[in-house]
Amino acid sequence: MWGRRRRGVGPSGSGTEELRARRREREAALRKARRQEQLVSKRLLREDTAAEEGGQDGAEIVPDPLSEDEVLELLRGVQRASEERKRSLGRLRWALQNKETQQKFVRLDGSIRTLIGLFTSSLADMQMEAARCLHELSHSSDPAVAEACLPVTSYLLTYLSGHSVEFMELCLYTLGNLVVESEAVRKQLLPQGIIPVLASCIQSPHEAVLEGLGYVLSQLLQAKEAPTEIIPHTANAALLSLGALPALTSLLLDLASEIPQDAPEGLELLVCPVLRCLSNLLAEETGCEVQIQDERLLVALFLILQCFLQQHPFIVQECLWLLNNLTADKPFFCSTLLSLDLLPALLQLLPCSQMASVLVLTVLCNIAEKGPGYCQQLHQQPALPLLLPTLTLPNPEVVGQCLELLHLLFLHWPEAAADFVRQGGHRALEQHQSTPELQERARALLDMVGQPLGASAFSPCHATLSAFS
Repeated sequence: MWGRRRRGVGPSGSGTEELRARRREREAALRKARRQEQLVSKRLLREDTAAEEGGQDGAEIVPDPLSEDEVLELLRGVQRASEERKRSLGRLRWALQNKETQQKFVRLDGSIRTLIGLFTSSLADMQMEAARCLHELSHSSDPAVAEACLPVTSYLLTYLSGHSVEFMELCLYTLGNLVVESEAVRKQLLPQGIIPVLASCIQSPHEAVLEGLGYVLSQLLQAKEAPTEIIPHTANAALLSLGALPALTSLLLDLASEIPQDAPEGLELLVCPVLRCLSNLLAEETGCEVQIQDERLLVALFLILQCFLQQHPFIVQECLWLLNNLTADKPFFCSTLLSLDLLPALLQLLPCSQMASVLVLTVLCNIAEKGPGYCQQLHQQPALPLLLPTLTLPNPEVVGQCLELLHLLFLHWPEAAADFVRQGGHRALEQHQSTPELQERARALLDMVGQPLGASAFSPCHATLSAFS
C-alpha cells in the first residue's frame, strides 16, 4: 500500500478546496498504477549452497527436479534416526530450490506435517534445518505451495520470541514471503496475532531482526486489504506507540551512515523494506498523526539516492515516495530540504524515469503549496530553467504535474511568472494547447503569465481554478 500525498493548508476558498480534492483523485490514480506495476519482491536467506553442492565461484546452481519416488524417499529419510534425518534434511533443502520438486513435495500426504514436527522439535540443529526447508518453500511463486504452508504460521509467530537472532530472522523472512503470495495466509495470520507479535519485535536490539521486521511489515502494508484488515487505525496506533517510527528511522540512519562508497551487492535489499515501511507509516491512509522532525533523515535519503542511483534505480522511487510523504503535510521537511541546499540534487533526478519525474515534481508541489516564502526560495534556487525542458517531454502525466507546479509558483510568487515569460516558457505552454488532457491547464497558465507584474495573486488564481480542478 502506498501513501497518498497529504496536503498542507493553501489559499482559502471553496474553489481551492475543490482543486485539492481533484489533485488527490489524480494522486490516487497514480498510486494505483504504482501498485499495479510493482513487482512484488521476496527475500531468500540462503547459505552458500552453490559451493556446498559443487558450484564454481559462488555461481548459483538450481538442482534438477526430482521424481515423485525420489521426493518420497527424501521424506522417508527425514523420518528416520537422527543422523540419517539430518543428512536427508540437508538434501531436501537443496532439492526444494527447484520449483517442480516443491510442488511434488507439498502434494505428498504428511509432508508439511513432518517438517512442522521437526521445526518444533527440541533439537536445535534439526529445528534450524527444517526452518530452512520451510523458508525454501516460502520463496515459491506458486500460491498452492504457500497455502500448503498454512499450518506452520502459528509456529513461526511463536518463535519470534525467545530464540536465536538467526532463527528469528529466518522466521521473519519466511513469514514475509508467505504473506506476499497468499491472501489466505494473510487472513490466517491476523487472528493469530501477527500485528502484536511484530510490534514486540520492534523492541529488539538486533539489526538483523529489525530488518526482517521491516520486510514483513512492508509486505503486509502493500497488500490490497491492508487499509481495512491488516493495519486499521487502531493497530497502527499500537505499532506507533511502541516506537515503530523512531526505530525504523534510526535503522535507516544507521544503514545510510554505514554505506561504503562502493556499496556491496545485496545492500539494497536491506534498505528497500525500511524505506517502504517508513513511507507507509507516514501515509494518510494509516491514520498516522506522528511528529518526526529530524533533518538527518533527509540527509540519509539523499545519501541512499546517491549510492544506488546507477545500479539500483528502483531505490530512487522508494526514496521519493518517502520524501513525498515527509513533505506533504508538515512544513519542517520542506524548509529543511531548502535550507540544506538539497534542491539541486532533487532536480537532478527529474530525467531518471517517468515515475521519478512525476514524484520529483510532486515533492516540489508539496513545497510550493506551503506558500509565498517557499515559492520564492524555489524561484531563487532556480527551478524554472530545469522545468522548461520538462514541459517539452512527450509524456502527458509528467507535463501535467509540471503544470501543477507552475500554477502553484505563479499563484504564490508572481515574479516567477514574469521570469518564466522572459525565459520563453510561454512558447512551451503554447505547444500543449492542442493536447486534449493538457490544453485547458496550459491555456489557464498562459492567462496567468499574461497578467502584469504586481497584479494580485488571487485574481489569476480564481480565473484558473476550474482548469486545475
